[in-house]
Amino acid sequence: MGSILVVLLPFLAFLIQAILGKRGKSGNVSLIAILLSTILSLIFVFAEVWKSTPISADYNWFTIGTHTFTIGVLLNNLTVLMQLIVCVIALPVHIYSRTYMKGDPGIHRYWMYLSLFCFSMLGLTISNNLLMMYIFWELVGFASYLLIGFWFTKESAVQANKKAFIINRIGDLGFLLGIASVYSIYGSLNLVELFGKEGLVSTLPQATAGWMTFTGICFFVGAMAKSAQFPLHVWLPDAMEGPTAVSSLIHAATMVAAGVFLISTVFPLFNETVLLFITIIGTLTALLSAYFALSQKDIKRILAFSTISQLGYMVVAVGGWSLGCCDVSPSHPCFL
Repeated sequence: MGSILVVLLPFLAFLIQAILGKRGKSGNVSLIAILLSTILSLIFVFAEVWKSTPISADYNWFTIGTHTFTIGVLLNNLTVLMQLIVCVIALPVHIYSRTYMKGDPGIHRYWMYLSLFCFSMLGLTISNNLLMMYIFWELVGFASYLLIGFWFTKESAVQANKKAFIINRIGDLGFLLGIASVYSIYGSLNLVELFGKEGLVSTLPQATAGWMTFTGICFFVGAMAKSAQFPLHVWLPDAMEGPTAVSSLIHAATMVAAGVFLISTVFPLFNETVLLFITIIGTLTALLSAYFALSQKDIKRILAFSTISQLGYMVVAVGGWSLGCCDVSPSHPCFL
């Protein structure tokens, strides 16, 4: 129940800010909500992290023929830590925004969009199945679109959020194809059922190597767009057209890490070919983005390319198994 509250508090703040309209320009509701979420997420870290058994709860959502789809919550080492990271970064951004955005005529919209983003990102981290994760994945992209184009009277901001929206749709299509492929192979989208100690990925015969390569690359394409990996990195420098506080929250710390979170979640699906591809893309991104940063004059674009470069290192760390850097179990370590 507490983990659901961490997610619902920003959503309640979003609803209240929407109802208050221009009367909610102080942002107190959003600030209090993220403060409480941060406190609760800290409690969960001390209570749950390093436990060997994940906590998962399922609820039937809808049924199509013989296929039943669920929504639910998953708490394991990875999700609890990611949830804490989102809250710890979002809290000082909310505090800073009170002064930075003071006097802006659209401040009430700013707080509303910011709460929507925090709800979406926190929901993504604790989703216990791929379909639910995809829904929050799209909500994160939508909230980012709103925040990038917050100053919609500027032509550069409008073009930037269009660019981010379109490029991320490429990645979203890859993610969706990956979900469809996994369901066709294993008949389940539940993360524990797929990647647990006795999960389907480790116990059932997999599809052909070519099909598994296709599935893995589809998921990685989704991660490439969200985490701005070459060649789908071009949206992130332009996305700095949004308020600086927004850039620090979603384009340098949390949303762009969602792609790395995704490939960390589904990495047992990746065979050696996919892992090698991941390593190559991550390496190219890390080196080229650092080089591009040297030619920039705008400090925010320099930081954007630096962010892309650091994300490349994270991606290399995940794909490094293909080079024999570490020994990975066919089951996800968070479920062992």
